[in-house]
This record gives sequence, structure tokens and C-alpha cells, in this order.
Amino acid sequence: MDNEPIKQQRNLVTELPGPNSRALEARRSAAVATGVSSMFPVYIERGEGAILVDVDGNSLIDLGSGIAVVSVGHGAPELVEAVSEQIARFAHTCFMVTPYEGYVAVAEALNRLTPGDHEKRSALFNSGAEAVENAVKIARHVTGRQAVVVFDHAYHGRTNLTMALTAKNAPYKDRFGPFAPEIYRVPMSYPFRDTEGMTGAEAAARAIEQIERLVGAHQVATVLIEPIQGEGGFVVPADGFLPAIAEWCRNNGVLFTADEIQTGFCRTGDWFACNHEGVVPDLITTAKAMAGGMPLAAVTGRAEIMDHVHASGLGGTYGGNPSACAAALASIAIMESQDLAGAARKIGATIQARLGAINSPRLGDLRGRGAMMAIEIVEADGRSPDAAAAKRIVGACHQAGVVTLSCGSYGNVVRLLPPLVIAEELLGEGLDVLVGAIEQELAS
Repeated sequence: MDNEPIKQQRNLVTELPGPNSRALEARRSAAVATGVSSMFPVYIERGEGAILVDVDGNSLIDLGSGIAVVSVGHGAPELVEAVSEQIARFAHTCFMVTPYEGYVAVAEALNRLTPGDHEKRSALFNSGAEAVENAVKIARHVTGRQAVVVFDHAYHGRTNLTMALTAKNAPYKDRFGPFAPEIYRVPMSYPFRDTEGMTGAEAAARAIEQIERLVGAHQVATVLIEPIQGEGGFVVPADGFLPAIAEWCRNNGVLFTADEIQTGFCRTGDWFACNHEGVVPDLITTAKAMAGGMPLAAVTGRAEIMDHVHASGLGGTYGGNPSACAAALASIAIMESQDLAGAARKIGATIQARLGAINSPRLGDLRGRGAMMAIEIVEADGRSPDAAAAKRIVGACHQAGVVTLSCGSYGNVVRLLPPLVIAEELLGEGLDVLVGAIEQELAS
């Protein structure tokens, strides 16, 4: 493998996808289940910083970070060294059989970094969905209640329980039921689509009224919420919404669980999105950026809650894999030493300035925090979702060598999740391509 540093610049030498990617796609169609799809079938060979190099030698600007995973950049030397050193020492023992320091050190870091100065405990798992499932298990065990409250537009995973927690049917839930019971959905604060002028407190009151009327506070184990919704469209609730929901939980013996799988670890300009309004969850789920590309997830919570579960009630064969723990410790060290929360704020300001300068009623909403930004594309009436236009914008970016993503309950949101280490010039070039694609689409 070529070990020469990858230049942090876009460079296209073939059409996209190129001939080698097309050949791999032909192999894929004969080997990989159709249900596992890829939005941009360009096969990657190497990555460094915010650049991906495909099997045809094209260098692409990555504004997706593998869906908010490689916040510290592709191929971060500290992470590579840490994982290589760990795998050479031992690959696996199962923490539940013979434990090791890496797991303990990651738990210590999570207990230190997550919101609140109370005593905490953590448990490690493999994926975000697994962390969410375990948070629900813990909440039900501690409270003795069964009901779980979630929100419109939410996304929490693809397992049976987390599909029930997730709002959108296609592609996540379609014909995969029956789903887990005792899941109740209430309205989210969605400022662009709520009644004009609705405050966060008013949106919270709307949700709480439904919980009390349809479920009953005494039956609710936990309210589970993404502080900023991810797959649902990067929906940022109105100020005051999260604190009001959290206060209701405290007053009713309900655990407030924050799903920070996509928002956590500096992405929104703070270590966790709950910090923006001073909300302290009882339980918090994390994954994605924590280990910089290695599979690792966690539930962190108040010590008295986490320690309520009986011995061997939590765990799994691969949970807290030694190499993933080494990657997490290296990633967290990079985030701290390079102030990636501050970097996320600068990235967000740049994106806001560039996309905010586009003047069109079809750019319905520009929203997000830090380096978690999105635009909602609508029709000429300024309201109706235009998923086809969003798809064309993303496709135009891909053809120009810029990896962007779409999302949203209506499929009409273009989202940006660049690595937090992206150079200003490279971000600017990627935004040039995106702005050009948007302006061309909106002019059509």
C-alpha cells in the first residue's frame, strides 16, 4: 500500500464511479445482499484527513465523515498507532471473562466528559442501536415501568426495539414488524414546520399533554430524545424545549435519556449537544465519533441508576473491544488537544455564511449547530418538501467529487458532517461545489 501522505485536495482522474469501482460494483451485486445499499458506489482505497481516495485514484472531499464517525479525520496517526499497538498485544478476551484497563479508561473518560458533575458509571457496547436498547433496559429495570416515549422524526437504530423507537417507516421499518410494544410517540419541536412563533416551552407543553393523556406519567420509564435529530433532518428544537421535557421527567420520576450518538464528541461545537442548554440527562448513549471509526458505543448514567442493574445483566461478547477502546482513548485525546469543539464552531460559522447567502424561497431552512449543519429543500411555495431536488443536489456533488448526504423524514434535507480537522481551504472548495449544485438546482 502506498504510504505517501495524501494531499488534502480534490482531484478527479476518471468519471465517477470509475472503471475499477464499476468492476467492484459488479462483484458486489453477486455477493452482497440487495438490502444493504450504498448511496455513492465509489469504492474507497485510502483516506487521510478529509480526503478519500478511491480505487481509480480519484481524491474526494469528505463532507460526511462516514455519518459523523471520523471527526478526528481519516487515518489519524495517533489513532492508527494506538490500535496497531493494542492489536499486537491482544485482540480479544471478553471483558466479562478477563477484563483489561482500556475498557476502564474509556468508562472513566465518559464519566468525566458527559454532562453533569454527579457520580457516573458507564457500560460499553458495539453499536449505537445496542446502546439505545441497553438504555431502555436500564430505565425499565430501575423504574419498574414499561412505557418509553419517543418523538416524531426520531431515529434510534435498526434492531427490532430501535425500529419501534424510530419514526420513519421506509426504508428502516417497512414490513419488518411486528415491533416491540410500549413505545409511544409524541410531537417534536420542529421550528420550521411548527406553527409560526411556537416557542420551545409551548412545544414541550404540547408533547407533555400527549404523554399524560395517552400514556400517563406513572407508566413512563424514560423519555428518549436526540438533542438534535439526525436522520430525521437535523432538527434543532426551539430553545427551552429540552429543558422543559427534562424538568417534567424529574418531577415525575421518569428517566431523561439523551441519544447523543450522532451529536456527541464535539460535533455541535460542544462536547455534547445537551450542554448548549445546560440539560443534564439521567442516561446518555454515545457511539459514532467516540472511537474514530472503530465500533464502540456506550451508555453512561447516574451511578445509582447504572448500579441498580444486577451483575451480568449488561454486557456482550464484543462490547468494549480492546482495539476499539484504544481508538476511543486516542480520539478523545485528539479532540481535547486540538480543541475540536472550537473547530466545529468555526466550521459551522463558515457553512452558515456560505449557505446563508443563497437567497431563494426553495432553501426553506438552514439549521444546525457547529459542524452538524443542514439545508431543507422545498418547492416554490417555501413549504412543501422537494426530495427529488435534494437528491439531485447530492448527486451533483458526488459527480464533482464531494461526498454529501441526505436525510429527513421527507427526504428533502442535505446534511453536512465534515471531519472536524478539515482545512479551511478544503472546506471552502467543498462548499463551492455544494453552493454551485444548489444554485443550479434552484434556478431550474
